[in-house]
Amino acid sequence: MAASFPETAISTERLLLRPLAEDDAPGLAAMMADELVLAWTDQPHPFTEAHAADLARTLAPAHRAAGHGIVLAVTEHLTQRLVGLVELRNTDWRLRSTEIAFITAAWARGEGYAPEAVLGVAQWLFEDRGFLRLELRTAAGNTAAQQVAQKIGGISEGVLRSAWIVRGESGEAAGADSRSDLILWSLLPEDLETPEAPAPAWAGGDRYVLRD
Repeated sequence: MAASFPETAISTERLLLRPLAEDDAPGLAAMMADELVLAWTDQPHPFTEAHAADLARTLAPAHRAAGHGIVLAVTEHLTQRLVGLVELRNTDWRLRSTEIAFITAAWARGEGYAPEAVLGVAQWLFEDRGFLRLELRTAAGNTAAQQVAQKIGGISEGVLRSAWIVRGESGEAAGADSRSDLILWSLLPEDLETPEAPAPAWAGGDRYVLRD
């Protein structure tokens, strides 16, 4: 039987990361309709509520059960509104390494939700699951994702040339495909132990709380 992540929830100062539910389908479909999500991800387009329900009901559970990673809905504590999505993928259980990807709803951008969610997952991986490496790949033109990697203390390791396809970057026809370099970032447990900068206001006193 393949190793796999447990079904769990991770609580940060402002956010709850939990398994996707079919009730998330309307919010998830609306989030995926944003042009920036279309540009930087490989999600189906158009992404319908049927796609969202299938992701919650079938694809995400199968992804976790097969040991590939885990998909978590990111919601606000205060409103329970869907803020985004975090996915762990390409998990190597022998190396204790995995890759993280995230999507943030258009209305929630600029609030620091993405780094808060990614950092919460990183702390859970390192402190609770015994992982030793977290990777993040950002398209060369996706400066917002690069800022998230920097805010959590990620180290840029280099460029993967022509390793991704983006759809409809700014200045191009919507949905037009073009090749892009990827910047490879890594985060190790010791990177979170070096207080190079003061913690952001949302970090609070508690790093994360598990709710298995």
